[in-house]
Amino acid sequence: MAAVKELLRTEENNTLSFGDYTLDAKSKVEDYEFAGNLYKVKTFKEITKLERDGAFVYESVPGTAVNGFKKSEDGVEFTVSGDADAEITIGLSENTEYEVVVAGRSNKMSTGISGKLSFSVNLEGEGEVSVKICK
Repeated sequence: MAAVKELLRTEENNTLSFGDYTLDAKSKVEDYEFAGNLYKVKTFKEITKLERDGAFVYESVPGTAVNGFKKSEDGVEFTVSGDADAEITIGLSENTEYEVVVAGRSNKMSTGISGKLSFSVNLEGEGEVSVKICK
């Protein structure tokens, strides 16, 4: 999967795609309207971060490209790609257990009081990897 050259875009299936891990300099898009909310993305080779209405949604270190990002009350689902393995943090409900399925491998994980869930994704040489997180 290629980087998202627009940095943030709406797909035909009503999902978001964002991030460009090929950039050497930080780039951002602010006040991007999607489904009645305002989104902001900051991205480059070292980090990709997405916020909705000023609240944390997604972060990867190093930077990644995310396609088909869909967040619901029950969780989130997307595909991710990058040049190197990444640590991804997602903002979800606090103190909640989730099933995290990365590239077909399932694990149970819980959020703490911050509502953040962190996990690693092996991306080097993989192309794109599917991620699905649900309660």
